[in-house]
Amino acid sequence: MMGNKHIFERVYENPEAAPWNTTEPPEELVQLIETQTLKPCKTLDIGCGNGNYSIFLAAQGFDVTGIDISENAIKHAKKRSLEHGIKCKFISMNIITDLHGINEKFDFILEWGLLHFILPEFRGEYVKNVANLLNTGGKYISLCFNEKSPEWGGGKYRTGLTGAKLYYSSMEELKKLFSPYFKLLAAKERSIFFKNSNNTHIENYLFMEKGRESPSE
Repeated sequence: MMGNKHIFERVYENPEAAPWNTTEPPEELVQLIETQTLKPCKTLDIGCGNGNYSIFLAAQGFDVTGIDISENAIKHAKKRSLEHGIKCKFISMNIITDLHGINEKFDFILEWGLLHFILPEFRGEYVKNVANLLNTGGKYISLCFNEKSPEWGGGKYRTGLTGAKLYYSSMEELKKLFSPYFKLLAAKERSIFFKNSNNTHIENYLFMEKGRESPSE
């Protein structure tokens, strides 16, 4: 992630062309809100991009802060929120080196399509920092690429369309990564058609809750 900043700045010169850009919120997120499993609360959107999901959540009554490594992405996110008349807070930061510096607590953290940009050697500290940002009982969604996906040569380490280095995970290693801090509420391997590679793309979806006793505290 740290070495990819220049890649994300280039991609977000034209945010609509970002391979992962979508204006429609994920159906899993919509369902959690519609069933009131997630209710309006103080929320952190990690890797918010140009703010699509942050704006969606804020429109549902959530108090949202969105963060992204790309200054261009944050600039576009601020512009989009103003255009929609939606109040969000957007900040540019490196989530590997700076996340621990946030002096707030949240009730919900959304991290959609980010973790595969974080290589294994940085993941333990990252997850610990995420846990430290959540109140006890706070909810956390993480979605990342599954190692079963066939695109870009296969294997765990791959290079994506933008040139960014990616790490594809198994569901089991993710459960092990999160288990010291979080109770697993739901997990599934999620298949979608990945338009940029003409393959059925597989992702890991995990919905979690921060436990009362955590080594992060």
